[in-house]
Amino acid sequence: MALTNEGRREGSPTLGEIELWPASVDVATAAAAFGISRSYGYELARGAFPAKVIQAGGRYRVVTASIIRALSDGTTAQQVRDQDT
Repeated sequence: MALTNEGRREGSPTLGEIELWPASVDVATAAAAFGISRSYGYELARGAFPAKVIQAGGRYRVVTASIIRALSDGTTAQQVRDQDT
């Protein structure tokens, strides 16, 4: 697994990129955000995916806002700087 300079998996979208996504995305796209494979993403979509999954007929969609919440800890850059001092 190759990592970028930011420590994320190569090919994984940044949080800024995810924020530009539509309201929901397919499981393969959401899985990439978490750095997991498409097939494992579909396995998790049946009940343990780390973000909100909606099933419409035979299709699964993942709510983008829930991906952002799952990947964000809510800490601002200023809070991180304050902790370091």
